[in-house]
Amino acid sequence: MNKNPNQCLRATGVNSRSCRWVVSCLLSIAAMLILQAAPAFAGDPPQAQSAPANSQAAQPAPEAPAPAANGAATPPPTLAEEMQQEQRQSFAPQPAFHVPMPHSHNPFFPYRPSTAPELNLANSPRLESLIRNGKIYLSLWDAIAVAIENNLDLAYFRYNFPIAQTDIQRTKAGSPANGVNASVIQSTQGGFSASSGGGGSSGGSAAAGAGGIVQSTLGEGTAVPSFDPFLNFQGYVDHTVTQEPNTAQVGIPIFKTNTIEVQSNFTQSFHIGTNVSVNYQGLREATNSPDFAINPELFGRFQVTIAQPLLYGFGTSTNERYIRIAKRNAQITDVVFKQQVIATVTQIENIYWDLVDAYQDEQIDERSLGFANQTLSDDQKQLDLHAIPAMQVMTDQAAVATAEGNLTVARASLRLNELLMKNALTKVDDPSIDEMPVIPLDLHGAPDPNADKSIDDLIAEAEKKRPEVAIYQMQAEVQKQALKDINSELLPQLNMYGFYAGAGTAGPKNPYCGTTASSAGVDCATSLPTDFASMFDDTFNYASPEYQVGVTLSINLRNRQAKADQFRAVLQYRQSQISSEQQKKTILFDVRNSKFALEQAQARVGAAQKARDLAEKTFDITKQEQQLGAKSSVDTLNAESALATAEATLDDAQTALEKAKVDIDRATGETLERTGVSIDDAKAGVVTHGP
Repeated sequence: MNKNPNQCLRATGVNSRSCRWVVSCLLSIAAMLILQAAPAFAGDPPQAQSAPANSQAAQPAPEAPAPAANGAATPPPTLAEEMQQEQRQSFAPQPAFHVPMPHSHNPFFPYRPSTAPELNLANSPRLESLIRNGKIYLSLWDAIAVAIENNLDLAYFRYNFPIAQTDIQRTKAGSPANGVNASVIQSTQGGFSASSGGGGSSGGSAAAGAGGIVQSTLGEGTAVPSFDPFLNFQGYVDHTVTQEPNTAQVGIPIFKTNTIEVQSNFTQSFHIGTNVSVNYQGLREATNSPDFAINPELFGRFQVTIAQPLLYGFGTSTNERYIRIAKRNAQITDVVFKQQVIATVTQIENIYWDLVDAYQDEQIDERSLGFANQTLSDDQKQLDLHAIPAMQVMTDQAAVATAEGNLTVARASLRLNELLMKNALTKVDDPSIDEMPVIPLDLHGAPDPNADKSIDDLIAEAEKKRPEVAIYQMQAEVQKQALKDINSELLPQLNMYGFYAGAGTAGPKNPYCGTTASSAGVDCATSLPTDFASMFDDTFNYASPEYQVGVTLSINLRNRQAKADQFRAVLQYRQSQISSEQQKKTILFDVRNSKFALEQAQARVGAAQKARDLAEKTFDITKQEQQLGAKSSVDTLNAESALATAEATLDDAQTALEKAKVDIDRATGETLERTGVSIDDAKAGVVTHGP
């Protein structure tokens, strides 16, 4: 149809007004026919329907193979399914994380340093299996699986398990626990959403005020003895020369003594407070004095002492408190690791959906640029034929420039999101994949069952499955037990003890005794044995026994420190109860907020879908009208731009919906269950279970 009324005048010979009226009538009739035919176009099968230039066809994965044309009921597998099937057969998993506590029966082992296995900083083979033709094809499950194997946040946290075991071993020796830094780590960049708050760990204690060191009374109580046996040994050789002022004492003016002495002590404490101590002393002393009946003198003494506290420090309740705290810390570490996995998986999901959004934005902008270039090319041909004004070509050129700018921004955003994803999925930077594009295979997530649950049901699920609930319960148990442990510190120190000792003396007769003038009156007779074996035997054969039983009592008449610590422990327990209630309120708010965000995201997707469908119909009609001459290419460009904007808005809304589903799973503690992540796989750092 002619667009110019003057051409109509020349062809028909009628006046200008009549020609314009005829043209207008024909255009109106054509537009009505197009509007009536639009629903029929929408209902045609895909083979008979031509997709618009900016149509975003629903597909399970980009760059997926085309479906078979035989009309079979079973659809062919998607590219994501094909690659996952290949992964199960194409690579061997990396070694599992395993750092056991050092142990050996070698008697010298306790005195030698131990070392842990070297870090494995190689990216898992699973990542290599995702590469095809220089691109990384990534489904949501692939991203989660590779993150479990490679993400450094999880790799860092895994060392908390052997650290917790070192605390248990330390407390079995009677020492206090050093503690485990069981807080959620999120050093990976990207993937945070406003409603999730970053998935951080929730602690049970408020921060200390500025100025001053605040120490907790947790773990306070009576002094815990060492449960490791100790052996102490001292041996020496001594030579002493003494000028005697009076020879009557030793019979000579220069007194010389040669001494060899050995002292040893063995001590062992037990969990009820009992302490056993064994001491032995052996002595050989030789002198130049003629007044001693035996020379050298051999002496030995043996003593066994048993002490038992009856009040202060009595019983396993107070003496095993460090062990209980260390074991509870290990349990808390296990639960916090689940919280860490949830936080990491949530972050990876958010990064993935941001990548999908950026990928689709680039696709939209590429289609817009292609349409703008095609329009410019067509209008340039019309301009060459002098069928349209030059201003229209300039408008087309401006549209191309705008589309190129939008595409540049979209590609930069896509590169950033690809970088964030590769950073989250690798242990170390890999130059071989730095420039590889990342192709997301899952453009839409599965329906979330939490979307149809009531607030009350979601709260009930969160109270059962949120790791924070279990953490606070275990912390409350520790605090409650600490109140009992610290009570022992208030009691007086009443100890009962008993010891048995034996001694033996021996030595050869002094050949100079009684032979000098100074020792003429000394009685040199002796019935002692002369050798070391006899002396040693007399030490243990009850020849010279000593035994004693007694009690010691020590009372602090004011006891202010212990009383203050005990009362402070009660106050801190009350604070922990408040923190527990606050945590419950936080979970309730978190669930409600996530539910509202999900409902809003669903409504936003519905509205964006309607707007996109309307923009697509408008674009189709405008393009048809342009072909009929009722619209210009400028109108079609504007309609295409509106369609691209509507599609981008829909993509943003869909991304917000997917992230809202991710967040409500986190809020209810169902992230691992929904994504099919095994906590055992996460601990080992090797994924062996499928989605």
